[in-house]
Amino acid sequence: MRNSRNQQDNRGTKRPVTKEKKINKSNQEREIPVPKSLEKKSRETMRLNRYISNAGICSRREADELIAKGLITVNGKVVTELGIQVSIKDDVQYQGKKLNPENKVYILLNKPKDVVTTASDPQGRPTVLDIISGACAERVYSVGRLDRQTTGVLLLTNDGDLSKKLTHPSYNCPKIYHVYTDKPVTQTHLKQIADGIELEDGLIRADSISYADANDKTQVGIEIHSGKNRIVRRIFEHLGYKVVKLDRVYFSGLTKKGLPRGKWRFLTQQEVKLLKAGLLT
Repeated sequence: MRNSRNQQDNRGTKRPVTKEKKINKSNQEREIPVPKSLEKKSRETMRLNRYISNAGICSRREADELIAKGLITVNGKVVTELGIQVSIKDDVQYQGKKLNPENKVYILLNKPKDVVTTASDPQGRPTVLDIISGACAERVYSVGRLDRQTTGVLLLTNDGDLSKKLTHPSYNCPKIYHVYTDKPVTQTHLKQIADGIELEDGLIRADSISYADANDKTQVGIEIHSGKNRIVRRIFEHLGYKVVKLDRVYFSGLTKKGLPRGKWRFLTQQEVKLLKAGLLT
């Protein structure tokens, strides 16, 4: 499936023509018709906000704001009209850079420890993009972040709409973590986390929480939908525990089942469909 799509991408970068001439070994010329799939692609149009979102800049709603502010040009002219149609032959630019409505890519990574989720690191530490280097020609980025020491499920994509949906608080994207602490967690503290504790940035409560191993109370499983920075570590630190290991095992229906640490794979079409519908369980 990937090879087929890449071939389509390569064809899409050529300028569409109705026919071209080729000189054969006998120096005779013959006409070679352009594939119908290429001609069809050249005629396709889409709304400008979708074009911008497909380029990985932002969501469609945010693209409408860029258009309304006069920050988008089409073929050298500022466009402020919402709903305008454009095609791949048009020159669409934002901040002087030409946008490319890339194919959507969805990569699931089982993130290892000591790897950062930013696109680059000033300290020269390895990034998740280093791990998936060569996976695709499109520019992808992580949906949300895992800190350097946290391992587990991480989604990378160039789908701005989906990324916005999965990280927005109103979506309540569920996440499950396997927490290892430096000492046994008391039943009282489990209940306190479930009921809610007050941190410096507000009240936070777990959707569910329990011991991950009945014989080892230093291991806790916690489900939470908050996307606040370092939220799981801060919850346990607030109660006097040190998190010695943190692994995300579930993210909005995606798991690392069958995916070794440090390995990645593309999501299946069915997984993408269900993820967008919010039905992946």
